[in-house]
Amino acid sequence: MNPAIGAQGLVKHYGDVKALDGVDISVPVGTVLGLLGPNGAGKTTIVRILSTLLKPDSGSAQVAGIDVLADPRGVRRKIGLSGQYAAVDEYLTGYENLDMIGRLYHLGRKKSRERARELLAQFRLDDAADRTARTYSGGMRRRLDLAGALVADPPVLFLDEPTTGLDPRGRLDMWEIIQTLVSRGTTLLLTTQYLEEADLLADEIVVIDHGRIIAQGTSDELKSEVGGERLDITVADGARLAEARDLLEPLGIGQATLDASRRQLLIPVSGGAAVLTEALRRLDGVGLTVDDVGLRRPTLDDAFLILTGHDTGVAETVEKANATRKTRKEAAR
Repeated sequence: MNPAIGAQGLVKHYGDVKALDGVDISVPVGTVLGLLGPNGAGKTTIVRILSTLLKPDSGSAQVAGIDVLADPRGVRRKIGLSGQYAAVDEYLTGYENLDMIGRLYHLGRKKSRERARELLAQFRLDDAADRTARTYSGGMRRRLDLAGALVADPPVLFLDEPTTGLDPRGRLDMWEIIQTLVSRGTTLLLTTQYLEEADLLADEIVVIDHGRIIAQGTSDELKSEVGGERLDITVADGARLAEARDLLEPLGIGQATLDASRRQLLIPVSGGAAVLTEALRRLDGVGLTVDDVGLRRPTLDDAFLILTGHDTGVAETVEKANATRKTRKEAAR
């Protein structure tokens, strides 16, 4: 079976900046691909090319079996798009926003109205259906925006950082909605800076940095790439942290990492509880007191940091250079 989303050798320049440098992706039908990367990595550029809002300098792409460059109108009939910022008309009501989108997709007056009411109920916005969108909270606007992406019931959905700016409750609500959509057979490409989001939702993760794919696989596979267990020790006396490292590093299978501010020592190890027991024996033998100790698997955060050499930059300004958005009205044309 052909993939629902495919791209081969995508290249895109913005002046002297190479935003994409030969990107290949493939998303099987009914699965979720998490596109993970720091600010400016090229995630939004990929989404804009696949959703026909931007042309690549070279390379090819297909969505729902349709060539993105040869038949952009055909692609638009098969996709839904929700970008980094909620694309709602704040002077229209929630109902009017969805009804308008239905009309733009040529669903007809009756079908557009029915679909608007159906989606408002599905996204728990029916009580606010007749309020103008400017009175909505950020989470409500996000839900309305995602509902708008689903008006035409598309088989392929692009969500570009859909939970950025939401509070924890709003993020949980959005995750539940996304999981429901996927369970019904929707194919999803999700860009995110939230590692736990990719861990929870994605069947496969692609890590992109500086326009190139630097790693690809399931969450567990990416974690495995950076090694197995970590011996995690916090010593009581920070002045003896280096001593603890010299004492315990021979038990490991790689170089120890020190965090002096936290009095913490991390050592990649194999052998599980036996290594932990030996470490405690050695520390006790020199009278080195431990505040906390344990074995843990690497997280997706660990994998990302090791693979890219830096964190996701969630706290930084959301990438703006590649985020200039055309409205959904244009995408529906």
